[in-house]
Amino acid sequence: MNRRQALSRVSLILGGAIVGANVFLEGCKPADKKAMNGLDFSEKDIAYLDEIADTIIPETSTPGAKAAKVGAFMTVMVKDCYDDADQKIFLDGMQKINEAAKKKFDKNFVDGSPEQRHDLLVEIENEQKEYNKNKKKEDPSHYFRMMKELTLLGYFTSEIGATQALRYVESPGRYDGCVPYKKGDKAWAI
Repeated sequence: MNRRQALSRVSLILGGAIVGANVFLEGCKPADKKAMNGLDFSEKDIAYLDEIADTIIPETSTPGAKAAKVGAFMTVMVKDCYDDADQKIFLDGMQKINEAAKKKFDKNFVDGSPEQRHDLLVEIENEQKEYNKNKKKEDPSHYFRMMKELTLLGYFTSEIGATQALRYVESPGRYDGCVPYKKGDKAWAI
């Protein structure tokens, strides 16, 4: 199974509960529209997104999101699968995080300590939760929710996430509907 197939299956399992879910159900944009919007991410942007993702899923006993190259995954998903409005929200969100870091600790986000980055993203997540409480159906999604969902999706569908953070049994294989599970065991990868 390749990554594209895994993403399709994850989106169906989630029932389209993620931001931009219509993309997964309807497919990505046609090639001619992708070329027209001109969205391009630099290596610096990818490294910046890797740092955001690694703050969300840091290295512990398993590799973090940066090791799974989640920043590159996010750029592909945003470029190929998000509509223009969501792309703008995502890009603006990248700037807002950096501006908030400069305001809070007089440095760019990537230059902050892991503790400073964590504290900043916790504040932004609380802001996002408050936004979602008062959000109307027609209101756009919050940029941090997009980033967090793409981080989780990218990490847990990567080889590192599926084989080291989750338990993994290569498929196809024998179906065993009754696998023992003990409290504290890792969840199963799809």
